[in-house]
Amino acid sequence: MRALLWRDLRLAVRAGGGFGLGLAFFLIVTVLVPFAVGPQTGRLASIAPGILWLGALLACLLSLDRIFALDFEDGSLDLLATAPLPLEGVVAVKALAHWFTTGLPLVAAAPALGVLLSLPGPGFFWLFLSLLIGTPALSVIGAFGAALTVGLKRGGLLMSLLVLPLYVPTLIFGAEAARRGAEGLAVETPLMLLGGISAGALALLPFASAAVLRVSLR
Repeated sequence: MRALLWRDLRLAVRAGGGFGLGLAFFLIVTVLVPFAVGPQTGRLASIAPGILWLGALLACLLSLDRIFALDFEDGSLDLLATAPLPLEGVVAVKALAHWFTTGLPLVAAAPALGVLLSLPGPGFFWLFLSLLIGTPALSVIGAFGAALTVGLKRGGLLMSLLVLPLYVPTLIFGAEAARRGAEGLAVETPLMLLGGISAGALALLPFASAAVLRVSLR
């Protein structure tokens, strides 16, 4: 599992579809928002948690099609399916590699980009924490969507249509936790629900993704 994780991390960095692309997209979204809604500090502060969460979600979406597509094209996925490591473990490792190269850099960058949107001071920690708890769910759900479309030509658009509705609960509770934290309100409920979504996705979706991949590889 460790060798597979390092392999995917190296491939993500070499192929140019890792953290650099996601961070660039995240930065562009953050910079463009003040031009679209106006530079008023109060308005930006009120929408900053939702905009930052939405930007992180869309940035994660950019590289999802690379989770299995390259391995499927060169035949590596067939070898991984017959390896001693269970296919569920392969899915979990690939989702973890996606989180390391995409989700984790976004978590680290979000507080800095929050300055551009006039995020209130108390909101920085809660934005960081909510993204840290919620982005693993984005990667695991994305891996499931990538598994559903791995055998399809130009399946990226279809994958986006399948995955985005599944992302909605994570977006709702993640943005709500960051918003409440920025306003000094209680954040326990949305954070617990967000953690429940991530825990449930981590526990169930690798098995669902592995089942879908087995069907695609037949």
